[in-house]
Amino acid sequence: MASSDKAPDSMPVGDGSVPPGKPMTVGHQVIDKSAQMLQTLKPIKQMSQHVCTFAVYGHDMSRQIEAHHYITRVNQDFLQSAVYDSNDSSAHLIGVEYIVSDRIFDTLPHEEQKLWHSHDHEVTSGMWVNPGVPEMIQKSELENIAHTYGKFWCTWQVDRGDRLPLGAPALMMSPQVVNMGVIKPELVRVRDNKFKVSTEELRKQRANFAVSKPGNARAADYWMHTGKCFAIDIEHVEMKMLEGPKYP
Repeated sequence: MASSDKAPDSMPVGDGSVPPGKPMTVGHQVIDKSAQMLQTLKPIKQMSQHVCTFAVYGHDMSRQIEAHHYITRVNQDFLQSAVYDSNDSSAHLIGVEYIVSDRIFDTLPHEEQKLWHSHDHEVTSGMWVNPGVPEMIQKSELENIAHTYGKFWCTWQVDRGDRLPLGAPALMMSPQVVNMGVIKPELVRVRDNKFKVSTEELRKQRANFAVSKPGNARAADYWMHTGKCFAIDIEHVEMKMLEGPKYP
């Protein structure tokens, strides 16, 4: 069965487009525009931030991607974000990340904490960017994010050429200052040129940000402590059946 660290055996047939499919008809465009005007779309309208940063595959840290987070703040200690591979109108939804404050993180079981990554280096290094927002305006928010932890599941590995969301989700890690957590300079350069920012200048401006002190029991960034991470394997299991008709 599928595994998050195994490339799919084959790709869908078609002309190579991502995703495969015919162009949208005028009729469907009208339907979508009409629904957009008539429906509230409340969850989407709660998205208040666009963040561009980078992520690393936990099971293969040679693979690094630019990630665009569209964030909703649920409360002061919890944020949730839809993650895309770009900020274009044709961007692909590649995953979801949940973000909690260090106060909430410290309440999680030790085994659960292993699935999460820290954000302090991601912020202080200048990797975490809110495109178009002046640094002065976002300073207090950045200082808050430096004290948070995230759990990011990638459901569509577009960087390896997957034309559809295939296989099992992959657990992603955050940029770090050591070993394979260091983001490739070329990726950073391309991002900086796109949004007209300087990661190096941002790093200097954020040098005095306070960061979370490592707690005695914190197990985030598990790969840094152990040299190991996690992959998801899909297995056949017996279904938990409800009372009622039996099926062959």
